[in-house]
Amino acid sequence: MTRSNHTHDVSRKSWVRSANDGATDFPIQNLPHGVFRRASGNENFRGGIAIGDQILDVGAALARNLFPAEAREAAQAAARAPLNDYMALPPDKRSAVRSAVSFLLSEDCPQRKEVSECLVPQADAEYALPARIENFSDFYSSLSHATNVGRLFRPDNPILPNYRWLPVGYHGRASSIRVSGQDFRRPIGQLKDPNSAEPEFAPCRRLDYEAELGVLIGQGNELGTAIDIQNADSHVFGICLLNDWSARDIQSWEYQPLGPFLAKSFFTSLSPWIVTLEALEPYRTGFSRPEGDPAPMPHFWSPELATRGSIDIRVETLLQSAQMRTNGATPASLSVSRYPDAYWAMSQLIAHQTSNGTNLCPGDLLGSGTLSGPDPASRACLLELTEGGKHPFTLPSGESRTFLEDGDTVIMRAWCERDGYRRIGFGECRATVLPARRP
Repeated sequence: MTRSNHTHDVSRKSWVRSANDGATDFPIQNLPHGVFRRASGNENFRGGIAIGDQILDVGAALARNLFPAEAREAAQAAARAPLNDYMALPPDKRSAVRSAVSFLLSEDCPQRKEVSECLVPQADAEYALPARIENFSDFYSSLSHATNVGRLFRPDNPILPNYRWLPVGYHGRASSIRVSGQDFRRPIGQLKDPNSAEPEFAPCRRLDYEAELGVLIGQGNELGTAIDIQNADSHVFGICLLNDWSARDIQSWEYQPLGPFLAKSFFTSLSPWIVTLEALEPYRTGFSRPEGDPAPMPHFWSPELATRGSIDIRVETLLQSAQMRTNGATPASLSVSRYPDAYWAMSQLIAHQTSNGTNLCPGDLLGSGTLSGPDPASRACLLELTEGGKHPFTLPSGESRTFLEDGDTVIMRAWCERDGYRRIGFGECRATVLPARRP
């Protein structure tokens, strides 16, 4: 059963010309939320909605009394930065804002002159994290990723017995999450060469990215309760891009027996725009398990998962070296993967996270884990692409890579497309590796 509405209508066009370009990530059918300000001056960050190459300043539209009464209160929350108060609203309240904005930006809106005064070019903007993220959980939901990595460390037993029974995850560091465009220094930590008797304290030599999707929670749940999988979607605000940067050599030495720590906590990148779950509705697709695998436990299954348990999001990772940037060369595409290839669905992650009574809060971030697919072209991190550094690859510039070098810029993009609907995208998530500080 489809739940699409007039805001998804493929024939709907905007008076903002750039929104009608078939290549834009932000047609009128998308309308993602973010937090921005003009890069010049001392403005406060505030809530905005992307349309083509512009941003609708929600607060400016409110000041001109452009929102109808039924959407005004929710729009006030959408105008504030960060967006946690808006995320906490019931889905129907947020849907009223989407409907109102869709009308204001549509080509038949009689108030287009007033609305045009509320637009800020994206080229003139800078961004902050869209939410105040107090809790971050990262999962391991791609069976292909888990298998490829497991083979490197446990060739005879790549997948541990619990993997097919529950979504493996860990709690990440929320304080070091930064918005796309902020660069970071190569981490320093303990490294242990297999041929050395003792570890050393030095800059990471096996720096990697992980292409993931981030799920931002809307309404939370009370401590001591669980979110039923049938209601899990109503607790999701939207989805963005997430790069879970990883220091593989630090991780290999520290992770036993408690898992990742300093190898993951030094930096995490998040794209500035959150595509709402409502905008993603037309791209729903079925979710299933490989034949012969254990059936999910009852709290992990709802009949709806079979028809709409996943979303057909495609994620691309690109790399541009410092040399390529100097020469004006375009970034090189390294992989394209699909969210439906994940072994654990979004709603299952939420059901699992809260099954012990954990309370989720508005703005909490859940990472999908590295979204690798079953074929080599969909391996979404360098650890997999180079098989642990054994097989270097060559960039168009002639440079060789096994892991990231200083000056490398990693760019992630994602989009949804389906016959009968407009293509929508997620913008970019990018950051550049800077040299390590002195130990």
